[in-house]
Amino acid sequence: MSKNIPLVESGEPDDISPGYLGPTPPIGPIPQRGERLWVDRPEQLLQAVKLLTTSSVVAIDAEFTQPRSSRHGGSSVPRLSLLQLAIQKHCFVVDTLRLGDLSPLEAVVANPNIMVLLHGAGADIRVMAERDLHVSQFYDLEATSRSIFGQRESSLASMLQRAFNYRLDKSLQRTDWTRRPLPSAMIAYAARDAEVTLALYYWLDQHYHDILQLHKNNGQRPLAASWIEPFLRGSSPLAPEMAVEEALAEGILSSKTQIETDCRAALQTLTHPMLRSRLLRLIADLSLAPLVPDLLLLLHASTSDERAGSIRALGRLGVKSAHEALQSLLQDPVYDVRKAASIALRNLAQAPRQHRAPSAIAPDGSRSWSTEPSEQDDNNNTGGWKSRLRSLMDA
Repeated sequence: MSKNIPLVESGEPDDISPGYLGPTPPIGPIPQRGERLWVDRPEQLLQAVKLLTTSSVVAIDAEFTQPRSSRHGGSSVPRLSLLQLAIQKHCFVVDTLRLGDLSPLEAVVANPNIMVLLHGAGADIRVMAERDLHVSQFYDLEATSRSIFGQRESSLASMLQRAFNYRLDKSLQRTDWTRRPLPSAMIAYAARDAEVTLALYYWLDQHYHDILQLHKNNGQRPLAASWIEPFLRGSSPLAPEMAVEEALAEGILSSKTQIETDCRAALQTLTHPMLRSRLLRLIADLSLAPLVPDLLLLLHASTSDERAGSIRALGRLGVKSAHEALQSLLQDPVYDVRKAASIALRNLAQAPRQHRAPSAIAPDGSRSWSTEPSEQDDNNNTGGWKSRLRSLMDA
């Protein structure tokens, strides 16, 4: 760990040394490329699937084009142009424009005995789903890399440089993948992304197995109370305070104690770093100070997502007793954590923040917020949901 990180009381993020400053495992050998096969006929696809299903892991990368505009009724969905699937010694480049029926690939992507490997899973999973290819379980190697080395170090190019001292050519990234026939250079370029994703998986599994396992996605619902789940999915239409009020009105929640109990239970059962990070944000939004001891424990978590998330929550909660612990995290190897600690320390040195009032719903369905409830607001809402919620949270 570097000793050159400045120890500041409450410095600006610019005062924090950039980059990952911790140790890195030895550079591994980049594997020799295997056989690359172009697939544009149904019988070729069936043969590819037959070989792919013999492997327990399959690295997948997609090439697609973004739509120019949907103002005149055009589709807003990216168009899948190629799908590259790599296993040891073989990479299949599937022409998804010529092949109308991709259903044989369901035997790969939906197979419970096969783990799909993706780097930056979100867009690829969405565009595959548009062709009825629904991935049942996968590792997102970009998210895994971010948990270890930080946001700025998690791109495929950065990770290949770190793991193999290999420079990834991205010169054709913005090319037109709908052109046919594709030049051999473009086919090789597309295949290489899937091949190196497979190689990166083996490197991460060798050196960071436990963190990789935390990033397993298997489509199961998060183990959390029903009122918490929308915040874990990032799909809640309500502000946290309003969601709590609705849960109270519906009898899903009964007291402040249950709010705290549900959030503490979720911290214990959730293992995925992204879900934990979203839960930590919810805890801060609801000002659940009794959970501070749980947040302090997460300052020592194995992933940078959890360390940074707990730092932000402690800073927003104004936990001045965490000052010493946050100060020590200015020496964390991951820049994201050092930055979060610097901002939290700066905020702790300032006046306590004003909690945002719950959103109000206008007759047209739009929402608005005020950052500092006025005395008039309090009077106007006497006996209303705001007053009930405040009295509950302050009980």
